[in-house]
Amino acid sequence: MAKRVKRNYVNNPDFLEGLIQYRAACADSRHKGVQLPVVPNYIGACIQSIAYRLATKPNFSGYTFKEDMIMDGIENCLRYIENFDPDKSSNPFAYFTQIIWYAFLRRIAKEKKHLYTKLKSSQSMIALGETYAGGSEVVMNINIDASYIDSFIEDYEAKLDKDKEKAK
Repeated sequence: MAKRVKRNYVNNPDFLEGLIQYRAACADSRHKGVQLPVVPNYIGACIQSIAYRLATKPNFSGYTFKEDMIMDGIENCLRYIENFDPDKSSNPFAYFTQIIWYAFLRRIAKEKKHLYTKLKSSQSMIALGETYAGGSEVVMNINIDASYIDSFIEDYEAKLDKDKEKAK
């Protein structure tokens, strides 16, 4: 049986060459005192491919806010594109994958914090009996099991306490 040919979706040497040229154009623009050039389409396509492919990994595949994660990753890559130093590393694929990975983790943490806030407020509303506003008119529709809400809030608060202890 023949070996399967490995197909890379980002050509690392071409990506590196494009980044070197872009850095040179940025340095030239700074020297002349003009506006920085637009990131070339090839570099943007490579970054986008990395972000979309990383989002298909099992770590990130089940989130409903996957598009937000991808856009955060691309934004961070474009923000830190000039920090890539070809003299230190010849692997831009790994550099931008790391940036996107941590952008994904930050987005997940942000969404968990948002969910914690929503669940905590709904938990207090349930405890105070404020889910109904007169008669049968429902103010807030809660489709989540109360035990899930309690366990999520406990886990999140335990994580916050652990982080506080770690910071000390």
